Amino acid sequence: MRSLHLNALRLILLLVVTGSVFAQPAETAPPVRRDPYVSGETLTYIGKYKKFGIPFTIAELTFKVAGESEAGTRYIVSEANSKGTLSKLFNFKFYLKIDTVVNSETLSVKETRKRDEQGDRIRDSIAEFDYAEKRVMYTETDPNEPTKAPRRVASSIALDTQDVVSAVYRLRGLDLEIGKELLFKVSDSGLVYDIPVKVTGREEIKSEAGKRFCWKVEPQVFGEGRIIEQKGSLTIWISDDDDRVPVLAKLETTLGDVEIKLKEFSNIRSSAPVAK
Repeated sequence: MRSLHLNALRLILLLVVTGSVFAQPAETAPPVRRDPYVSGETLTYIGKYKKFGIPFTIAELTFKVAGESEAGTRYIVSEANSKGTLSKLFNFKFYLKIDTVVNSETLSVKETRKRDEQGDRIRDSIAEFDYAEKRVMYTETDPNEPTKAPRRVASSIALDTQDVVSAVYRLRGLDLEIGKELLFKVSDSGLVYDIPVKVTGREEIKSEAGKRFCWKVEPQVFGEGRIIEQKGSLTIWISDDDDRVPVLAKLETTLGDVEIKLKEFSNIRSSAPVAK
């Protein structure tokens, strides 16, 4: 049960995985058509796990664009907390905070800082992206054991590498169409993954943002050599308008299903009313 919840948490953050045209290197990614960053924009989601037809809440996730922390950069704060039955009935709590710094011009990630709490287990980490050296250096420490040597991982990167947060904003700036196949390079914990994505439909979805036509995308995040090395599928619906809000995601796994729905939003690009 615990491993499923942690994988579900990572997959909530994978409202992210798409980017450049399939089978092309990241350096030739299509241009972003709109600025995906709106200063002050906040999106909050609720994740529910379902087994044998019985759903219960497991997590709340929030993305917030904090604006420029310095000239030429964007700063995004993401937080995920265990909620509802997961923490009350199963007595398991987690908290994940990710601070992402992005280059405003290239939209590539510059730095990722993470605080990962799973019960008594705590890890702090930083991933530093050096595009001159084409390398990401990941360093993880244990605050409970300050004398323990840090865990370090180094991997090669392309010019358009993203982390699991910055990629969602990259996606929101791209043009999509049914049948389009995409490939995205995502760095997570020092490793870099190629994530194929297909745009499989356009459907009207009702959410807290109202009824909106949405692009239906299917990132291939499950399987051998992928971020989640188990059987499963992930489908995400992203609004087909100027906001490009991810309004819904569904995961199907052998251990149960997870549904992630938009709960609240504020300061989005359009004039749509703020959800109460």
